[in-house]
Amino acid sequence: MADKNEQYEVQKTDEEWREQLSPEAFRVLRKHGTERAFTSPYDKTYEPGTYYCAGCDQKLFTAETKFNSGTGWPSFYAPIDESAIGTHTDRSFFMVRTEVHCSRCGGHLGHVFDDGPKPTGLRYCMNGISMTFEPDAG
Repeated sequence: MADKNEQYEVQKTDEEWREQLSPEAFRVLRKHGTERAFTSPYDKTYEPGTYYCAGCDQKLFTAETKFNSGTGWPSFYAPIDESAIGTHTDRSFFMVRTEVHCSRCGGHLGHVFDDGPKPTGLRYCMNGISMTFEPDAG
């Protein structure tokens, strides 16, 4: 969860999340973990479609804003809607970064950096296991 004091529309106990998510997805989404670089199939997925939160199915990103950052994680230059995500300062591992979480369930998605492409200059570096992907129909 992004902040234990913050309230989210989707609220579940750790036990309920463990029943819904794989152990690795629980570690990343609920305990602020990070998947290993280059392990997500979404890193190299570029077909048209939409990325959703694996915790609550909220729409997060579209393939139109996805780009190859070379980092080993799926990267986007903008969320589908600014209200779909939340951010806060992450001071773990002796670094200061901006964590990105789902605004609906508080699930940890990844981090955002200011070294992305135009038009935003942002790089939303997401854990693939934190998301699901639905290709466009047709």
